[in-house]
Amino acid sequence: MLASARGLWARHRRKILVSLGVAGVGYAAYRLYDAHRAQLVRVEQLRAREEQAADDLVKNQLQEHFEKVQRICDTTTLPLAMHHLCDKITSQLDISKLTDKLRQGKVGSSALTPKEKLDTWEEIKIKSFTKTVSSIWAMTMLSLYARVQVTILGRHLYLDFARSTHGAQLQAESDAFSQNGHRNFLATADYLATDKFDAFIAQMQRAATEVLKEKQLKDLMNMDQVLQTMLQILDIFMSLCEDNLWINYLVPEDATVLAQLMAVSSSGFDDSSLLNDVRKLDQLISETRIVLASDDFRNIMERSLRKIADVVIEDLAALIGTPSPPSGLPLASLLPRVAHLSLSLLEEPNKNKHIKIIQNMPEVELFYTFLYANMPPET
Repeated sequence: MLASARGLWARHRRKILVSLGVAGVGYAAYRLYDAHRAQLVRVEQLRAREEQAADDLVKNQLQEHFEKVQRICDTTTLPLAMHHLCDKITSQLDISKLTDKLRQGKVGSSALTPKEKLDTWEEIKIKSFTKTVSSIWAMTMLSLYARVQVTILGRHLYLDFARSTHGAQLQAESDAFSQNGHRNFLATADYLATDKFDAFIAQMQRAATEVLKEKQLKDLMNMDQVLQTMLQILDIFMSLCEDNLWINYLVPEDATVLAQLMAVSSSGFDDSSLLNDVRKLDQLISETRIVLASDDFRNIMERSLRKIADVVIEDLAALIGTPSPPSGLPLASLLPRVAHLSLSLLEEPNKNKHIKIIQNMPEVELFYTFLYANMPPET
């Protein structure tokens, strides 16, 4: 047996050694490949973790930036706009001087002629309804408009992130733009109260005059009739705003004038970075106008206005207190109470129940969900 094995070894020694050598080399190569593959897996895992960490960092920064925009809107721009609006409506549509005039004009040298009394009462009638219906419209539209702004900004930030491969660069660009562009865009919430208030009130007063011209001071009106009167004023106001003219009360048509002011510094030199901000601002304004002009926004606007009008009538009934007769109360006795309703409508946002009602309406929430996703809203 041993001799046979030696003979086999002698005859096939070279083949056996070659085979063993090939096997050894193959094994060594396999171990090397396996080690290299394991190293590649570890490198890929490390790279994946680093990329995930970078993505998470940018996403967190993006979320923080969006929340910052939301806070600016909730705590600064919308409250400031509501404050200015309240001041303007309260002062321009004040009826206290008119009621004092009637009170003082009953006797003596200050006595008013019958025509003067009638004219004063007519002015009180128009101003009382104009004051409250203007407050309904302006509060509702500012609430909806401010949310459109924040939603559009949030969508822009998300799309910029989705397109970007350099998170740090995106964050730097977003921070640079936010210093001017975001704040200036949010500041347009004050446009109605500061730039377009007189035109807005004149149009609303025109609508109120048209609806109330046939209503006499002695006419009895119940709560449903007061509601229908307010809704008619809103309808006529919107019909007077042909070609979506009402949008011009809320947002500038473009940022051209603003661009000229911002692109040139106080020293007289062009500032291209500010010009870029205004170009972005103009884009945001254009997108906002498109949203406001859409049928879907018109739908939630009409639903919100009707909802708030219903709540206002509930407040009026509570203000009157004792149940009024089914036939209603004389219009003259209702006017001071109607005018008083504007106070709660123009409260600051964190205390304003009407703003909270609008924000919690399911159809409003659905609209902004689709708007953020840049999909056609369907309500």
